[in-house]
Amino acid sequence: MSAAKIDFNDRLLSLGLARVAEQAALASASLVGRGDEKAADQAAVNAMREQLNLLDIAGVVVIGEGERDEAPMLYIGEEVGTGNGPGVDIALDPLEGTTLTAKDMPNALTVIAMGPRGSMLHAPDVYMDKLAVGPGFPEGVVNLDMSPRERVEALAKAKDCKPADITVCILERPRHEAMIAEVRETGASIRLITDGDVAGVMHCAESEETGIDMYMGQGGAPEGVLAAAALKCMGGQIFGRLLFRNDDERGRAAKAGITDLDRVYARDEMVTADVIFAATGVTGGSLLPRIKREPGWVETTTLLMRSKTGSVRRMSYRTPMWSHDNA
Repeated sequence: MSAAKIDFNDRLLSLGLARVAEQAALASASLVGRGDEKAADQAAVNAMREQLNLLDIAGVVVIGEGERDEAPMLYIGEEVGTGNGPGVDIALDPLEGTTLTAKDMPNALTVIAMGPRGSMLHAPDVYMDKLAVGPGFPEGVVNLDMSPRERVEALAKAKDCKPADITVCILERPRHEAMIAEVRETGASIRLITDGDVAGVMHCAESEETGIDMYMGQGGAPEGVLAAAALKCMGGQIFGRLLFRNDDERGRAAKAGITDLDRVYARDEMVTADVIFAATGVTGGSLLPRIKREPGWVETTTLLMRSKTGSVRRMSYRTPMWSHDNA
């Protein structure tokens, strides 16, 4: 039976996906705070690839570590799995926040999403202008054509609160200086993050716990698709517009089959079918606790979600230090 004819059974595959995220986190745990971003990322990549190849799927990496000539493993287009299962799209970031891991700063995660073949936007490795809010608001309550001020004021009106009661998450980058200034002029507060904008977007979906109402700014397009997969499970809205700085980046879009370079993608256009999503905390933060190590033992916490049912699981996994490679 061909992979295309085998149904995508998200329930059966979900625990396997959680294990993929767990093992990537465990592999990078010994490199937290060691100052070596590349080593931490490579350890997570190796573990994630090894675990993916144990799954009975015919998987294709559509969001990965980069183009094939840039990434030796888990590159865009790489085939993973045993081949004896459904055809699936996989979006992943083996270590979202390599700098956060190297410096032992909050919110480094291992992140992976899986859906039926053809369900995820093949976003090229370029920037994306992103805007996200959590669940419970009318569709389009904010949009990318609004100014930062208009977005804050519109969300405050929808929440029946003052702009000063809104908190916006923004990546701390020189390109965002004008945006940051305009948001602050409204009276809103800003949670600046140094890296990890998948977690930044996810924070909007759990605003009561994280205190963040909205995410905005320019970051990686692949991370935008991963964030859309998370919000498809958690609820909420995200909009993204690809940004191109040169002909090389426009060529990457053409290679990915993207012809409308100005299109604004909503959540369900970036992720068109039901997906499963898993993330494991590495350094800990607002979403997930850090990996805990004690003599002879290691413990992780994984967020596992299915958009089909809206189910959200937080799973603790404790294992002897010597045995986790075979878990």
